[in-house]
Order: sequence, then C-alpha cells, then structure tokens
Amino acid sequence: MKTNNQQGILYICPTPLGNLEDITLRVLNTLKQVDYIACEDTRVTQKLLNHYDISTKLFSYHKFNEKQKSNKIIELLNQGNNIALVSDAGTPLISDPGAELLKQATEYNIKIVPIPGACALITAISATYLENPLFVFIGFLPKSNTDKENILNRYKDINTVFYESPNRLVKSLEDIKNYIGNCKVTVTRELTKIYEEFKTGEIQEVINYYTNKPPKGEITVIIHATDNNNCQNIDNAQIVEDVKALQKQGFSSKEVSKILSTLKPLSKKEVYNITLSLKKD
Repeated sequence: MKTNNQQGILYICPTPLGNLEDITLRVLNTLKQVDYIACEDTRVTQKLLNHYDISTKLFSYHKFNEKQKSNKIIELLNQGNNIALVSDAGTPLISDPGAELLKQATEYNIKIVPIPGACALITAISATYLENPLFVFIGFLPKSNTDKENILNRYKDINTVFYESPNRLVKSLEDIKNYIGNCKVTVTRELTKIYEEFKTGEIQEVINYYTNKPPKGEITVIIHATDNNNCQNIDNAQIVEDVKALQKQGFSSKEVSKILSTLKPLSKKEVYNITLSLKKD
C-alpha cells in the first residue's frame, strides 16, 4: 500500500472496547493494508490481529515514548508509508496517546483519515437517560483538589463525563459530592464485556454501592446536570436553623458542613459558606 514519491496517510482506527466483534469492516481492511500499525501495547493489539488473521507489522506508541515515536512515524509517513494508529481499546486520542503525532502530521500537511468506531464515551452516553442531551467530556479528573473543584463547578449545570480507574472511583465520587453537593450519577463499567454494568442513582447511594462492592475494569462516569429547580426549592431558612442548631451542640464549621452536605442537596463548600456568613452576622 505504499504511495511512491508521495506522503503516506495516517489512519485513526478505533478498536473494540472488549468484545472483538465490535470492529468495523473498514477498520479491518485498513489494518490489513497499511504498512505499519502504531499501538499502545503490541501484546494487546497482536491478540486482535491474530483473531482476524492480520499480519501487519506493529510497533509501540504510548505516553512514555510519544515524542520519540511521533518523529519516527512522521519520517515513515514522509517516505510514503501508510500507518494506522490504534489504542488498546476504543477510539485513539480520546484520553489516549496521539496528540503529539496529530500535531506533527498537521504541521507536515500529512493526510489524516479518521474512521468511526467503538468509543467508551459514546457507548456510555447512548445507554444513559439524560434530561438534557448536552454533555461535556473532561477526560480524567485532575489530580489537584483545586483543579478538580474548579472543573466540577464549571460544568455542574451540564452533564459531565469522565474516565476513571477502579481504585480511584469511590474517592472521586466523594470529591464530587463534596464539591458540587447531592446529584445523580451513572457509573458504567466493563462496557461490551461479560460483566458490563450500569449503575445510576443519587451519588451517596452509588458511593455506598461501590464501597461495599469494589469495582474492577474500565470505568466511565456521567454526572447528571444539576437540577436547578431542585436547588431553588431548598429551604434556606431551614438550612440556617440547622447550622445554628449544630453549632450550639459544639460542632465546628467543618463538621457542620460534613453533616449537612450528607443530609441536604448542598456541597460542603456551600454549607461552610453559610456558617461563615452567620459568624459575620
């Protein structure tokens, strides 16, 4: 499939999330015909190729060698080789390596051909009922508490989707509750696989569920948009009375915030601000 005296083509090829049947004929034909396949883990991609009897050469392209390998891929493309970029699962560049390669390919005016296919983000959204269809995808939650709080508050009025690892899920859900208060969430796990799971509910309910049943596998989380009407119906006078009552019992502002954020559709920060305003009065 070489193109003499011309640049090659970079193909963006989605691969199955888990079920090997979730791959398009176009992707299979492309993987057979290109000169090379750049993949995150050659062992993972080799299993897919073996399943479909594809013998195209593989080389690794992951976050630890992205800069170096991007230069090599551009060199091969400029020599007329056609290359397919794949990730371990789903659509490349959706929270997967590839940004540096895409940047360089664009700078060199190399033709980039995206092929539609499997994507955990879209798969999760397609099977989750949302009052409002608008959503924002933020990749993975930031590690910094400040950045995490900022991004969660920025998008609390729109459905927010992010990827998460099993060992961080419960902590991330607790952070969401602390920063934006009570809300509905959907946790999807092991999409397209035998143990596929969708869990939707109030965030504390979902926290309890996964605390008692530690999750495994790939996870996509959807924070349903905040119901502003529900928020407007909060009895602020009653919240103030509850704060005063707890303070009289000797609870600190921090403790009051934790208690009421669990009982009311408010975040810890919102309750804490109320306690501060009472002190000023």
